[in-house]
Amino acid sequence: MLRSLYTAASGMVSQQTQIDVTSNNISNVNTVGYKKSRAEFADLMYQTMKYAGTSTSSTTKHPSGIEVGLGARVTAISKIFSEGSLKQTSTAGLDMAIAGNNGFFQIQMPDGTIAYTRNGQFTKDAEGNIVNSDGYRLLPEMTIPEDAIAINVASDGTISVMQPGNTAETQIGQIELVNFINPAGLHALGDNLLVETDASGAPIAGIAGENGFSVIKHGFVELSNVQLVEEMTDLITGQRAYEAGSKAITTSDDMLGIVNQLKR
Repeated sequence: MLRSLYTAASGMVSQQTQIDVTSNNISNVNTVGYKKSRAEFADLMYQTMKYAGTSTSSTTKHPSGIEVGLGARVTAISKIFSEGSLKQTSTAGLDMAIAGNNGFFQIQMPDGTIAYTRNGQFTKDAEGNIVNSDGYRLLPEMTIPEDAIAINVASDGTISVMQPGNTAETQIGQIELVNFINPAGLHALGDNLLVETDASGAPIAGIAGENGFSVIKHGFVELSNVQLVEEMTDLITGQRAYEAGSKAITTSDDMLGIVNQLKR
């Protein structure tokens, strides 16, 4: 009975994590470039009371054993990097979307760290640098001339501007995307930013539209890949499993109470 208490408790802890992850996904349903998370579980160790294959007589064996599981645990919370829907905004600004799963924008953090994101909502600062909403610069750094009257971002990431008196656009630079062997191994910093880890592997740089990298769409943003129907289903499932775990604890407690009554 004590075993069932701890087993049910481990299940409740696991389901609480599932609900936490699902709630975070729902909270970010409108976050541009957000990638949903998924909790992964595994069973705990087993208490073996009888091994399968042990002899029952000189010629027969047990076809199966008796193994009592001791609960569940969370093994990982992984990011799912499937592509979100693209939403058209305006080509007058610097909104960009990576149309496909292969590629991340590079962002220069204030401490010099390079972070990675799928959020392509960019603008320019007072110095003409292309920055995100926090003012962190897009890499490689490019400066938009103060007198630029139009900005164009090609599908390969080439950025060109039109200036007064010119009949042709002037190229100011090209966006370089990166990819990872294991994107799920990236560490989330918040603010839609990720950094590399030993698990993700080193960044692999490339040009949009070449060598397997996805193309860039100017005037679009990538929406969150959260599907509300799926998340609500997971939320209900987690809630019911949590309630069932609570019921198992209550039942085990009642059984302990009955055993205690036997002494009287």
